[in-house]
Amino acid sequence: MPKVKMPRKSTLVDMTAMCDVAFLLLTFFMLATKFKPDEPVTVVTPSSINTKLLPDSDVIMLTVDAGGKIFFSMDGQPKRQQLINDLDQQYKLGLTEKEKNNFVVGSSVGTDIKSLKTYLDMKPEERKKAGLEKGIPVDSANNEVAVWIEYARSAQGGNPKLQYCIKADNGTPYPVIKDILDTFKEKKIQKLNLVTNLEAAPAGSAAALARAEGKSDHE
Repeated sequence: MPKVKMPRKSTLVDMTAMCDVAFLLLTFFMLATKFKPDEPVTVVTPSSINTKLLPDSDVIMLTVDAGGKIFFSMDGQPKRQQLINDLDQQYKLGLTEKEKNNFVVGSSVGTDIKSLKTYLDMKPEERKKAGLEKGIPVDSANNEVAVWIEYARSAQGGNPKLQYCIKADNGTPYPVIKDILDTFKEKKIQKLNLVTNLEAAPAGSAAALARAEGKSDHE
């Protein structure tokens, strides 16, 4: 009995529609993505063997450069909006909507409150030329770091995931760090995170053994 030959069908698939969709998605993400603004200051953090990662959200960060200048930042644009509205109302800064928006979408802030309006009216590169990035005062006579922490905490609305971080340069003067720690203590904030660079744990130490056990568990 003769065998019946099955007709061959073309395996060619028209990918034109798929390419169109891919390019549309790529264009959408390129237009919709908002990149994190550059920080106004660069710090070289000290090293440690701590492997805990810095969270991406729910963070209040104080960055301190080598000269002891303090910069404040907080994630979450709605929370930043609430924060700047409260500061504007309390200190009668007279901020415009543009200046408020510059804070909401901007990076860290490093100036005193009385200069905040002028600071937010300028572009980042203009602030440096004008000498406005002088840091937030933390001395006992004018501790504005305490003000930023208090109003930022209020803007968070009792967020249980909120974490406080200090990112200080390796050369930051210790008295500045002490003043910051004392400020957190006065606000009854006991749990802090110090941002550091990861270094290898000393051979034979408990940290090295724990890290080795962790690797073997994943193999």
